Amino acid sequence: MTSTLDRPAPGDLLRGWRTRRRRSQMDLALDVGVSTRHLSFVETGRSRASRELLVDLCEHLDVPLRERNTLLLAAGFAPTYSESRLDASALDAVRGALEHLLAGHEPFPALVADRCGDVVMANRAVGALLARLDPALLAPPMNIYRLSLHPDGLAPHVRNLPEWAGHLLHRLERLADLTGDPRLAALREELAGYAPAAPTGAAARTAHVMLPLHLAHPHGDLRLYSTITHFGAAWDVTLDELSLESFVPADAATRAALERLVGEG
Repeated sequence: MTSTLDRPAPGDLLRGWRTRRRRSQMDLALDVGVSTRHLSFVETGRSRASRELLVDLCEHLDVPLRERNTLLLAAGFAPTYSESRLDASALDAVRGALEHLLAGHEPFPALVADRCGDVVMANRAVGALLARLDPALLAPPMNIYRLSLHPDGLAPHVRNLPEWAGHLLHRLERLADLTGDPRLAALREELAGYAPAAPTGAAARTAHVMLPLHLAHPHGDLRLYSTITHFGAAWDVTLDELSLESFVPADAATRAALERLVGEG
């Protein structure tokens, strides 16, 4: 059991987020309308911040909702943001909208994942694309990062694996930095052990206007671009951490291959 003595102090958490966002005390204090002295006292524990001030500081520091709740709890306040199951009735409309988007994107792959890359929803094209992989890696919760770089997953079929692995590891590193979530840092460390060294230099960065995922597949080589969409005004932790990743064909041959693949499913 974690005692109150084991909990981080709210001032330490706040200072950690301010440092992570590279904000000075003066800059942040001006934004929220308090004195630099007061903000300094809050960070050192000499002053107790109100709930309203903490929420305002979190807004200006772009603290994710899960971590806002952690900060509020550390300060002795109840969490402000709910965390609902995706199958909860309160999220029926959201879930229906996601299902509509996934189905509408077929025959191209699209999936919904949580912060750590665990897939919570996917369309038929994803299942058809992954059907030949190790079933153990496809068992829930299927992690899209681990599936992409594991030697028993997609990795042997990715023709541009060094570049794609570098892209995914950079994404994980950036997410870990933005959220402070230790699970993301641990996942990145695990997957870095699978990944080949990424190419460096200007040529590696300018080989494509966008980096495609280049997959070898029995239906022919597939070249896919990906886009990631987040909810813009989420006040629930679950929704705040969801992302919709949609893959689109980078050429006509990929488009035709995906149409055949899903049509045969």
